[in-house]
Order: sequence, then C-alpha cells, then structure tokens
Amino acid sequence: MLIIDRFEGDWAVIEFGHKTFNIPKALIPPGAREGDVINIHITLDREATGSRAGAIKRLADELFED
Repeated sequence: MLIIDRFEGDWAVIEFGHKTFNIPKALIPPGAREGDVINIHITLDREATGSRAGAIKRLADELFED
C-alpha cells in the first residue's frame, strides 16, 4: 500500500511499508492529500527505449569515429 505521508515543496513523500521515498508532486493526481492511498502503474515504453538507444549509438559513433 502506498500512502501519501506529506508534501515537501515539489515532492510527495510516499510511505511504502516501513520506508519512505519521494516522487515528483506533478505525478500525484490533483486533489490528493496527506493520508490518501495511491496506486502506481508502471509500464515499459519499448519504442522510447529503442529511440534512446539509437540516439546514444549515433552520438557515440560520432565521438569515436576512426
């Protein structure tokens, strides 16, 4: 269970078990308040990953030309 513990500036402090971590407040639904339980759904974006890998390879190729 993920619980909003508090807000600190642009960050939401999230309690998960006996630990806390910060996520950007911009990712929290509008109107969410301290004590609210939130759900987070994480997915992989394979297309974006492939694009980034291609861009990094092109930059590396430019830097390390023979």
